[in-house]
Amino acid sequence: MLQKLSIRNYALIDNVELEPGKGLNIITGETGAGKSIMLGALSLILGQRAEARYFFSQEKKCIIEGHFLLKGNNLRELFEDNDVDFWEEGILRREISADGKSRAFINDTPVTLAVMKQVGEQLIDIHSQHATLELNDPAFQLQIVDTLAGHLSLLEDYRSGYKSWQKKQQLLKSLQEKAADARSRQDYEQFLYNELETAALKADEQEQLEAELQLLNNAERIKRSLLGACGLLSEQDAAALNTIKEAVSQLQDIEKFSENYQTLTQRLRSVQIELKDIAGEAAALEEDVNFNPGRAAEISDRLDLLYTLQQKHKVNSVKELLDVQQQLSDNLGRLMDSDEEIGQLQQEIAAILGKLQGQASQLSARRRDAVKLAEGQVAEILAKVGMPNARISFVQRDAAGLNKDGADEISLLFTANSGQAPAPVGKVASGGELSRLMLAIKSVMARHTALPTLIFDEIDTGISGETALQVGQVIGELETNMQVICITHLPQIAAKGDAHYFVYKKEEGERTTTGIRRLSRPERVKAIAEMLSGREPGASAIKNAEELLGIA
Repeated sequence: MLQKLSIRNYALIDNVELEPGKGLNIITGETGAGKSIMLGALSLILGQRAEARYFFSQEKKCIIEGHFLLKGNNLRELFEDNDVDFWEEGILRREISADGKSRAFINDTPVTLAVMKQVGEQLIDIHSQHATLELNDPAFQLQIVDTLAGHLSLLEDYRSGYKSWQKKQQLLKSLQEKAADARSRQDYEQFLYNELETAALKADEQEQLEAELQLLNNAERIKRSLLGACGLLSEQDAAALNTIKEAVSQLQDIEKFSENYQTLTQRLRSVQIELKDIAGEAAALEEDVNFNPGRAAEISDRLDLLYTLQQKHKVNSVKELLDVQQQLSDNLGRLMDSDEEIGQLQQEIAAILGKLQGQASQLSARRRDAVKLAEGQVAEILAKVGMPNARISFVQRDAAGLNKDGADEISLLFTANSGQAPAPVGKVASGGELSRLMLAIKSVMARHTALPTLIFDEIDTGISGETALQVGQVIGELETNMQVICITHLPQIAAKGDAHYFVYKKEEGERTTTGIRRLSRPERVKAIAEMLSGREPGASAIKNAEELLGIA
């Protein structure tokens, strides 16, 4: 319920506050005084966009603030989903700077306009003359039936499942496209993988093979050099070992004469031992060296394969070839995993679809029952507001397939005259008929919804007399279920209010401003009398006003 609306610096309004109470709140005033301006300001805290050109003063910002009683509105989850603190007396506020920048707050927490609009839609329903255009909207026509069916929980569960179904279908399509792309490469990648697997690659074999091939290609030269070294060291007459042996013998003859000679002899003996060992090792290595053309050809072929594979895959080592082989293996494995994932996803989609079809059938059945209820209840109210021959008809058809609302399409047909077949409402109803039809529909919907505040903005256009009394009666009955705010120019409706607010203009220097005040009972009598007969009402108008107010 709206407890207080504060408007500062908007259009003709400098600073006003409205504190509507429970029940029916009436707002009247002269044409152009600013009644609808207040609704424009209210729409800003319901998520509508703003323009700085509507400011009262360009030198300060516009602030619209609404205080709402949220207790029992089942909005806590919505607040929590948007990281907003839930207060039982909530505050929605818009601040718009002169440069057009806008900020939105709920309970002092900054929010987006989308969040503010989502919350506002749960708090207030504004119905104006132009809102009758909603009657031509298939979505609104379906909403009427769903409200009367009372299956909001089932519908929300269905819509949640439908969103999940759509997301999984999109995921399935993406996976299938990737799988198809992978399959187009599968044969080639399998060939590449098999080629590398057949090659039986080893990480360090290339270096080993290149070293071995170098030995084989130079075997004759190596053998010759080793033999030559061995001969110079030990086998020739003038071999180094023979010469050193003679030198050792010479030094032995004199080593007794000095420790220095002994040391020199020991060093030469060490050289003699080392050279002998070198000569032996050279001889052994020479025996191991064999020229093997067959092995050289085998290594050359293996290296040619390795070089070819590296060039083919644009890498520089066997290790990188092994990485390529692993990547190909992973790709092929992923394709198998993808097939399994696609199969699992298809099963999930089929299960969700089955559940959706069952829920859609339940929604359809409940809507069929609600259609009968709506047609009877709306016709009953239309008769009260001066349209005894009017009737509506909801046509329920199967949709082309499942959609976010189920499997139904709803069309609203209307006729105001007996003997005339119902036709699409936008083609056969006048403005006054549309207003009363919308009032009847809103009245019926109000019995089945928890919306706390309903606002009517001059929907009484085109009616008068007894019809106006009946319209006032219907609007008055709404207050048993919700707070109602009604902007009207008809005295018959104004008299039904529990509270009556008057919007007026006042001159302040060179500026014209809009104000609003709550009328006392005597002021209400005068205001309604003026609505009946104009300014300076006579005694009969005063008496008529008192009768309408029931205080004669």
